[in-house]
Amino acid sequence: MQDTGTYEKWSLLLLCAAITWGIAASPVSSLDTISPVKSIADGETIVSSGESFELGFFSPGSSAARYLGMWYKKNIPASARTVVWVANREAPISDRSGVLKVTSQGILVLLNGTGDSVWSTNSSADARIDGPVAQLLDSGNLVVRNGDDRNPANYIWQSFDYPADTLLPDMKLGRNLAAGRDWFIRSWKSTDDPSPGDYVVWMDPRGYPQLVLKKEESLLYRGGPWNGLSWTGTPALKQNPVCYYLFVISPKEVSYRYELRNSSVVSRLVIQPSGILQRFTWIEQTQSWRLFYATPIDQCDTYGFCGAYSRCNINAPPLCACLPGFVPKSFKDWSLLDFSDGCVRKSPLACNYTDGFLQVKGMKLPDTTTSWVDKAIGLRQCGQLCAKNCTCTAYANSDVEGGGSGCLLWFSELMDIREFTEGGQDLYIRMAAADLESVAASRRPNDKAKVGIIVSCTVVAIALLILGFVLCARRRRAQRKANECLDDGDDEEMELPAFDLVVIKNATGNFLSDNKLGEGGFGAVYKGTLADGCQIAVKRLSKSSGQGDKEFKNEVILIAKLQHRNLVKLLGCCIKGDEKLLIYEYMANKSLDSFIFDEERGKLLDWSMRFQIIIGIARGLLYLHQDSRLRIIHRDLKASNVLLDTDMNPKISDFGLAKTFGRDQSVANTKRVVGTYGYMSPEYAVDGLFSVKSDVFSFGVLVLEIISGKRNRGFCHPDHGLNLLGHAWRLWMEEKAAELTDEKILGAEVSGSVPGKVVRCIHIGLLCVQKLPEDRPNMGSVVMMLGSDENAVLPRPKQPGFYMERNPFEDSDGYYRCQTSSSNGDSCSRNQMTTTELYPR
Repeated sequence: MQDTGTYEKWSLLLLCAAITWGIAASPVSSLDTISPVKSIADGETIVSSGESFELGFFSPGSSAARYLGMWYKKNIPASARTVVWVANREAPISDRSGVLKVTSQGILVLLNGTGDSVWSTNSSADARIDGPVAQLLDSGNLVVRNGDDRNPANYIWQSFDYPADTLLPDMKLGRNLAAGRDWFIRSWKSTDDPSPGDYVVWMDPRGYPQLVLKKEESLLYRGGPWNGLSWTGTPALKQNPVCYYLFVISPKEVSYRYELRNSSVVSRLVIQPSGILQRFTWIEQTQSWRLFYATPIDQCDTYGFCGAYSRCNINAPPLCACLPGFVPKSFKDWSLLDFSDGCVRKSPLACNYTDGFLQVKGMKLPDTTTSWVDKAIGLRQCGQLCAKNCTCTAYANSDVEGGGSGCLLWFSELMDIREFTEGGQDLYIRMAAADLESVAASRRPNDKAKVGIIVSCTVVAIALLILGFVLCARRRRAQRKANECLDDGDDEEMELPAFDLVVIKNATGNFLSDNKLGEGGFGAVYKGTLADGCQIAVKRLSKSSGQGDKEFKNEVILIAKLQHRNLVKLLGCCIKGDEKLLIYEYMANKSLDSFIFDEERGKLLDWSMRFQIIIGIARGLLYLHQDSRLRIIHRDLKASNVLLDTDMNPKISDFGLAKTFGRDQSVANTKRVVGTYGYMSPEYAVDGLFSVKSDVFSFGVLVLEIISGKRNRGFCHPDHGLNLLGHAWRLWMEEKAAELTDEKILGAEVSGSVPGKVVRCIHIGLLCVQKLPEDRPNMGSVVMMLGSDENAVLPRPKQPGFYMERNPFEDSDGYYRCQTSSSNGDSCSRNQMTTTELYPR
């Protein structure tokens, strides 16, 4: 009994010793760390102490490749998994054999099934390594540290130094001057491929640092320099209740980061594969990501769109205008709405005391690549410094917080300036004395002008007597001019070049049938070549068409005022007698319908191209509905009215049926319903009610046509008589939406998995074609949904409005079915008439 007790006593002591030795030998055996004696294999994960983030292996989208990545853990459901960092972006593992280890030298190594390293940190501490530990912090930072040394300054390696496509709170953009390393985020190649994509968000440290977005080596967007409150090109991203921003310039680093005011908020900044930079915040109530900010969003965000010494204003067509004291470098190009050459000074600088400075307000400050900054002096001294240097072209405060301080000087052309209605900054531009006086004179009240007004009032009666004669004379002169678009009595100033009819006839071979590009609702379109070799497209109004002077005038005036990369560019017009002509830029690839509905040409459009076309059309519509000076309802959006340029960029055309809305107007009614069967919304076709939501419906139809390669009008399926919308809805309800996909998109891969982005676009298309207009999203929401993360939750669509254009009948399920033209039901009756007038009940 004594021996048994002694044995139990020794056993207990040995067990305690073993446990104590095990703890001492393995000090990192916790859920958020790995060590040389503790690795993780595919199927295993580590989770940060507060469960905010999880690190493990995953396969993106429909891909079978395996990557080591990090995603949100707490509060974000697994169904909405959002990956924020990927280690082996360029070296995926083909199977589930991956293992992550940390070596005794403090190097993280990712091994495949054969034991080969596919990714490593390639870094170690200079000092002796004592029990290296890799730990996932609750900030989302994966760090390698030396044993118990938890001082961030002594980390051996950290993932925050090597972001992927996402900037988390406390991550930095900029340059580590001490280490000679840049902090930047780079897009995924696609939603299924996290390898480095084309788009990079970076801080350009040259001159005064500024935020930029690049595609390969091309500068696409510039956020402008930091002014103490925000980037001058993004005034909307100012300090707010959710987060605050920190900008640092020191001998060690130039950096920008943001921090959350409330640690419970989940927020991220991500560069999408499409090149859109977006900030999202997780909304617990809706269990979805809400888009807080996105850029670039309009034409004025395009770097250098207006050229040098010009400003871009999205609310003041034409978008580009020379700065005061400057004129277009090429008046010809400017008249053709090509602003890329920018502007030049009216008068050369004298480079002496006679030069002065003109203050312009509300500006995105120019490109600061060749600028110089001194934060120790004020605005007055800044102006004096600029005046003394002959090469100085402008100056401004470098910091606007607290009334303004610091000095920022420019020493080259002023490039990429934008004018804001709200926000922006004051800029002081160097100008010759003569031009400065001219601008000042135009701004101050003119006493002589006042006297002239008083005198003119005394001759109003005489003017009224001769007004009738003047108008008649103008009308006669307009008929004599072969190249005049509209009579001088017009209320609208088009500022549009006029073409001589002889010039157009020579360019088109007298409207030779071989040059005919197609037939629109109101006439034929011809290809032409001007004497200088420039190719044009000429829309010739048919004498028997429904488009009379009113529609023609409508189209000219509307397009002349619209400027957007996704709207067709009108170069000029011509009228002589019964001939009414519109001259457009030539679209080498003709219209969208010639691709998506053609068996052979459709193969040229892969999914990536089709998605970019969808995005482009959406942005064009958003401009019409929201960003242009006039709110415009197109009313005839369809595949044949979307043209494709050489690079397959989509451009919306044919504004003959468009209507303008006031900013406070949301809906209108008409007894003359015009448009195209298959694209009209139910409320418009039946009741004559149209709004921006009518165009949204047409866009939804177009999205489903682009994805399916089938026309909505005339579509029939062997198994049922539903139109394309009905077919898409049935597949959606059966959770088979991917089956709508055109086999030409994926080719041989169609039998495999369909990209999640395709199904997401079908989802968005169905949201747009919902029966009730109030259920449909506006185009701003559509653009955001198209550019948002694939895991962002979308509303569930309701049943579409199945308006049928010919012999509709309703079955017992409430679906409208199409009239078949054959007994076997495998084809549909199709009437090719496109532009139609209906009279509502």
